[in-house]
Amino acid sequence: MSVVMAARASSSRTQLERSHATTTELVSAARSLFATAGYAETSLDAVVEQTGVTKGALYHHFRSKRELFAAVYDREQRTLADLIVTASLPRRDPLERFHAGCQAFFEGSLDPGAQRITLIDAPGVLGWERMRDIEGKYARVLLRDGLTAAMETGRLQERDVEALVHLLLGAMCEAAMMVARSANPTREARRCLRELRALIDGISIGGAASD
Repeated sequence: MSVVMAARASSSRTQLERSHATTTELVSAARSLFATAGYAETSLDAVVEQTGVTKGALYHHFRSKRELFAAVYDREQRTLADLIVTASLPRRDPLERFHAGCQAFFEGSLDPGAQRITLIDAPGVLGWERMRDIEGKYARVLLRDGLTAAMETGRLQERDVEALVHLLLGAMCEAAMMVARSANPTREARRCLRELRALIDGISIGGAASD
């Protein structure tokens, strides 16, 4: 009996692994197409052709092109969050960690594919509410944690954290949109980052620390 149960468990794991691999493949292919052709010009036929899976298999994992796009958008936000964490961890000072994370946010937003997906297509495809729900799992959490750490260590004045999170996230997303539409995105990103640092340093205690 235990042998049968073990075989069933092994089969279930294998099925889950196959399902995960298919989902990952579909999201990767869709990301490539959405990043280059855009949402409107990307068909599900093109996605299945690139992956080699059937249309039925695609619909088993994603109910529609919009749902597939949402999965791609989620992965973009997760990737950006990973960049922010990687950039901020080496910093010892909480305020400098926060600034390093903000810089990584703008640098990550310079990727043309990420711009196309997250800044140009996402508002029309997903709507602001769905976008904010997805961002809430990543950017909002990181902002909240960064601000809280800086306040708890005395590097920032005690403020309303939730209000600051929403204000800063809105400002950064708007700035990222401006960067995406700029003729010189790199220069525009530097300008936005400089002004964002000035805003945060305005409520800092003791000025910026050297790391």
